[in-house]
Amino acid sequence: MTKPVPRHRRSLFNLLGPGLITGAADDDPSGIATYSQAGAQTGFGLLWTVFLTTPFMTAIQIISARIGAVTGRGIAANAKIIYSRSLVFALIALLCGANIINIAADLTAMGEALQMLGGGPPHIYAAAFGLLCLTLEIFISYRRYAPYLKSLTLALFAYVAAAFSINVPWGEVFTATFIPRLSFTADYWFLVVAILGTTISPYLFFWQAAEEVEEDRLKRGNSFKRSPQRAQARLKEISLDTWIGMAFSNLVAFFIIVTTAATLHKGGVTDIQTASQAAEALRPIAGPFTFFVFAAGIIGTGLLAVPVLAGSAAYAAADAFGWRSSLELTVMQARGFYLILGGATCLGILLAFLRIDPIKLLLWSAVINGIAAAPIMAMMMGIVTSKRVLGEYTVKTWLAWAGWGATALMGLTVFALIASLFLA
Repeated sequence: MTKPVPRHRRSLFNLLGPGLITGAADDDPSGIATYSQAGAQTGFGLLWTVFLTTPFMTAIQIISARIGAVTGRGIAANAKIIYSRSLVFALIALLCGANIINIAADLTAMGEALQMLGGGPPHIYAAAFGLLCLTLEIFISYRRYAPYLKSLTLALFAYVAAAFSINVPWGEVFTATFIPRLSFTADYWFLVVAILGTTISPYLFFWQAAEEVEEDRLKRGNSFKRSPQRAQARLKEISLDTWIGMAFSNLVAFFIIVTTAATLHKGGVTDIQTASQAAEALRPIAGPFTFFVFAAGIIGTGLLAVPVLAGSAAYAAADAFGWRSSLELTVMQARGFYLILGGATCLGILLAFLRIDPIKLLLWSAVINGIAAAPIMAMMMGIVTSKRVLGEYTVKTWLAWAGWGATALMGLTVFALIASLFLA
């Protein structure tokens, strides 16, 4: 007879759901670099973006999760029902391209972070990290080791501690958080698109939808079809899990900007060019362990994010082609899925060998995600409002408004960036 799971263990397990893992993966090396650059370059001037994106980010992730949970299929598989195959394949290609660049950026940052601790060739380290991620994904279920990697991401809370250990003008912080100070320069809108792109990232949409499908597979059935009376409870679980994950992600983002603004920007460093420069924001709290704490955050979030980036590309491509897809399956059971997963990781490793400036690559990967997000979000909103696909579980009221609002926000910021480039 199976022993009942203790209440406290059930609670801990439930807390580590797809939403929380997605939120942790969102603060990847690209995110850390983007938020750090925003704080160094503009001071507290872009804090409003973190406040503004929190409800929009949460809404679009809840929508992603609902698509997977209700239908038992990923986003791409559902998109084929109402959109032309050529449009779906074009958007999946856009996603995969953005993900590969993001993988390369994250691996490059991880390699430089390790070099910062002990010297050596950063590109070899980057390749080793990429191969480690790929090996773990192939031979060990991601959901088994991801919770352990989360312990490394706790290093990011050093930014929170640092903010309360230095002289921060909190009045300015609160004003900048709630009252945007807009500028019409290309550099300003480049950072805005980068922040939105690294916060509301397309790879997270596909990942969370796929992970909700995986949750149902582990429970041996789609709860919306198997037990409709539990549907509302399931939706509430998804919402709570996602709110917790996104709140964690944006809390960290907020304090990265605050800390770098109060240390680097105030100290005259307004353009971060190396990982060691970015790490200096943590010196007030970490002291001689500054580089170690910073490297732990970069490597920990990278080890979480790279499998999510490669996995979301693999889930999307496999759904588009109608292949079997699951990290719970073996390579022989899902060859196409693992081919895309391995290919995306290996291409990211190859790009990491091009010796591109890691900080610039991290920022550009965030901007590319921002550009790719709007059309993919529009496709998702078409899915989640379609009775043909979701039946009675189509989104309504605030969730529909927030989803379309997030899509419009991404589109408008990209338009503002393009306009600022032409007006420069």
